[in-house]
Amino acid sequence: MEERRTAGDAGWHASRYNLMARVPGTKNVAIANLFKGNCAEYTPIEMFLLSVIEELDEGHPIIERFARRGVICKFDERAALESMGRAACAYGGSVALTICPTMGCNFDCPYCFENHRRGKMSQEVQDDVVALAERMMDASSSKNLSVSWFGGEPLLAPDVIESLSQRLMALVERRGGEYSAGIITNGYLLTQEIADMLARCKVDSAQITIDGLGATHDATRYLRGGGPTFERITANLRDVKIPFKVSVRHNVHESNLSQIDDLEAFVEELARLSGNELEYYTAVVYGSEVADERGGQVGLLCGSDASSVGVRQEANRFEAGHGYYCGANMLWSVGVDDCGNLQKCWESVDKPQFSFGTAHDWDPNDPLATASNPDNLTMYLNLACPLPDEECRECVWLPMCVGGCPHKRLTTGRGCVAFKDEPERYVLALHDRIGKGRRHGETKDESKS
Repeated sequence: MEERRTAGDAGWHASRYNLMARVPGTKNVAIANLFKGNCAEYTPIEMFLLSVIEELDEGHPIIERFARRGVICKFDERAALESMGRAACAYGGSVALTICPTMGCNFDCPYCFENHRRGKMSQEVQDDVVALAERMMDASSSKNLSVSWFGGEPLLAPDVIESLSQRLMALVERRGGEYSAGIITNGYLLTQEIADMLARCKVDSAQITIDGLGATHDATRYLRGGGPTFERITANLRDVKIPFKVSVRHNVHESNLSQIDDLEAFVEELARLSGNELEYYTAVVYGSEVADERGGQVGLLCGSDASSVGVRQEANRFEAGHGYYCGANMLWSVGVDDCGNLQKCWESVDKPQFSFGTAHDWDPNDPLATASNPDNLTMYLNLACPLPDEECRECVWLPMCVGGCPHKRLTTGRGCVAFKDEPERYVLALHDRIGKGRRHGETKDESKS
């Protein structure tokens, strides 16, 4: 009689990226697997089976269930993350451009990381941007282009947005690809005419920041030269028929932390009254050299407060690990300022010392030889997995954190997640969001498998 193999003989073992927390009021345990991007709830019997997984028969039915959710595997997950990080650098599925039609801004927010300058993108630079997009699509063999409109305040130059959009959309259409766009705006200039123009330009998402209710918002998001903005922004969100999704960002700091619940309810009511698709989310305010020099810096979050907001923020964007932190780690993701300078990070678009080249000269077919400062390109690309940091490579948070923001690591040093030593809080936040009330936290797709 043929001897049956154990799951351990077949190579199965518990994932190195499981985080666990006891579900309050029950004997069950929630497990978040950071590699797979799955959070589910497990009974005491299932937890026992997981603890002896390598001793079970390889044909035990629990194997398939655990494997589907990522809590067990039979491959080296860290090696897989490192391979994905290397591959991300050259992945050519889509070209992504962050375009700043102007670095000027009508606001003067004290925590902003940018030094604003007047002026807008010239016709010559617009020509260079279109030519750059074409070179990048040729070199990557991609038919698809994704654009993020940024600044400064991009709506100070709507003519540039409209003109460039038409040319870039035509470029993609000739190739039979897909074009998509989003915009980061303060929302002050979002009239019906502007919203309709953005829709024609295939903008399908926007981010608008509200820092609290009324005077609380106006204390940190005021006009250049002074003046409130809350009523104007919220009126736009209420009265303008916005034909795309708007993410309402709440930059949380000590002065507005107490308004999280009230502001979320306010945004929900705005969505109900307007019929617009508005989604609230929080983000922690961090200091920067520019903000500190500006003076009047708002109180920054620290300690348990930063941890609480960070848990909520990260739980809302829970996803599978992919070996890189952001587009700064990818060759085919580039930022262009109003002068045509190229950057790898949104936080450096106003800082010429971080530019690696220009839209006029840089050719991704020979990315280093045509870069005016190759180090400013390679130092971002080299912060995808595998990270040059042994502590990060060994950390259970690696699939989610991937070493943290590359720009912050390069300028101020590694910054770990605020709740690094409190994994249970994060797991329970995930459980509340995607698993509560559903045994094992199955999604609709999982329940069919």
